[in-house]
Amino acid sequence: MKKKPFERLSRRERQIMDILYREEEGSVSKVRGAMSDPPSYSAVRALMGVLVDKGFLTYRRRGRAYVYRPTISPEKARESALKHLVNTFFNGSAAGVVASLVNSEDLSLSDEELARLEKLVEKSRKERGKK
Repeated sequence: MKKKPFERLSRRERQIMDILYREEEGSVSKVRGAMSDPPSYSAVRALMGVLVDKGFLTYRRRGRAYVYRPTISPEKARESALKHLVNTFFNGSAAGVVASLVNSEDLSLSDEELARLEKLVEKSRKERGKK
């Protein structure tokens, strides 16, 4: 089975991508400064070069520094990460994910969030009925 793009990333590469999605763009120094327990500057620069080679990042020159940004939209990245999470931890069951969220004491949903979920479920039922 072919791996999806974000499954091919190491822990540090994923950490860099997370920072750049949060910040939208950044230099090696900025990314390194946002990392917990960061490796050396040259190691971060090398990892970002690998991410460019893999097609996850692009860069442009700004003065003496290079500024990097993700090539994949945040929406596509979220979708890929969510699919990976569902398949890895919930055996492909979207219902299992929702049940886990609803039943979690640590992530207690507000009444507004529960109402939104109810509306989404109802909308999905209606759309499925039209097909």
